[in-house]
Amino acid sequence: MLVERGIQVMNVGAVSDAYAIAANYLYRAGAVSDSFATDERLLAIIIRLFERGEFNKIRLANKAIAQYEALEIA
Repeated sequence: MLVERGIQVMNVGAVSDAYAIAANYLYRAGAVSDSFATDERLLAIIIRLFERGEFNKIRLANKAIAQYEALEIA
């Protein structure tokens, strides 16, 4: 499914799948306490990566996990 965000069109499926993968990993790793509530920071990271041209859901999830964990450490 495609959704317009301003002028840009976003593939909701890729973003949604990447978020599900990353959130599941981070929940199991203990970095996210609630698996049912949307983590806005994680979603913002994924959307930013998507807008920069990363469309592969696995790569999106992996990069988002790395950035999220780096934010938690800092």
